[in-house]
Amino acid sequence: MAILLVAAFCAYCSREITELESDTRVVSVNPSHFTPESLVSELVQEERELSDGSKVMCYVIRTYSKPHEHKMGPWAPRTINDGKEAGGIWFNDGKVYDVDGPFVKNIAEFYDDPEWKLYREDETVRVTDTLEAFEAAARPDVDPRYNNYVVEGRPEWVTEKITTYVIPVVPIFRDEPITFGRGGRGAGGPPPTSPNADGHGHMGGSAQHPHRAGGRPPAGGNGGAGQGGIGVAFNGVNFDPPAPVDAILAAHTIAPFDDAGGHINPFEGYHYHAATGHTKEITQEDGHAPMIGYILDGFGLYAYLDSENNPPADLDECGGHYDEMRGYHYHAGAPGRNQIIRAFRGVPGTVSVE
Repeated sequence: MAILLVAAFCAYCSREITELESDTRVVSVNPSHFTPESLVSELVQEERELSDGSKVMCYVIRTYSKPHEHKMGPWAPRTINDGKEAGGIWFNDGKVYDVDGPFVKNIAEFYDDPEWKLYREDETVRVTDTLEAFEAAARPDVDPRYNNYVVEGRPEWVTEKITTYVIPVVPIFRDEPITFGRGGRGAGGPPPTSPNADGHGHMGGSAQHPHRAGGRPPAGGNGGAGQGGIGVAFNGVNFDPPAPVDAILAAHTIAPFDDAGGHINPFEGYHYHAATGHTKEITQEDGHAPMIGYILDGFGLYAYLDSENNPPADLDECGGHYDEMRGYHYHAGAPGRNQIIRAFRGVPGTVSVE
């Protein structure tokens, strides 16, 4: 009976929204795409404030941020002799590399920097194996004890995280894009540089998320600026802005992703920096790349490759384009590019973690 009621509710919403839409670039959010097991409670519609201060009808989506299609990890091999099944992946110059034992052993050569040595004389890899070590290593001023460490967070350290997404039911198309990380209400450019920023121009925060004070999302969510996430997969896991790889490498640390493109942040929990085909996909009848989630502005997110392994063409500065079947929509960047999308085409909602 509950399933029938939800289906009827979704059908009613779809009819109501269609009557309101006059812009053919806009396709409303379909709540039935989300994996029920990932939801803390049923999706609801409420009038909420977007990042620009406007109030519109939004879906409020509360999730556990735990994938059901794949396990989380592994991230780091334990010895320099371990194969790729023991570790995750890493990005460099647009390419994806397996973080296996040989990768760890040869990282000084990989980066042409003799200061790298992520393993001990007994051939074991230096890994953050406690929560305290992880938090000390995952900040911009890395505790010197954890230089030359593989920074690994574990799912059991963030078991109670619940993420709330507020996404407009009907996206609001903008001619001018909104980029990630600007202060204020979230419209504008990259994170500002200030005298209090670290050496990479990042405000205080974790090495994985240096634009968040203290490593935590701003109170009340991200203000729609991509400061706490830019979208959500159908399994309820957060899509994040690009990982600040330069800040991570500056301390001779790496924070690998698992094969699904995700890793752990001590305050946000598990999240994705790449779309690698491990999450729920909605196949498109015309061979177009499958749909994999929604961005915070309500526009759909589709995979990088279509059914014939062709990448998308004619993407705009946000990483999206338009077709008559799907309206305006985004394509996730190639996994090695460390970029899900480039900017918001619509007015984003918010995301917060509790």
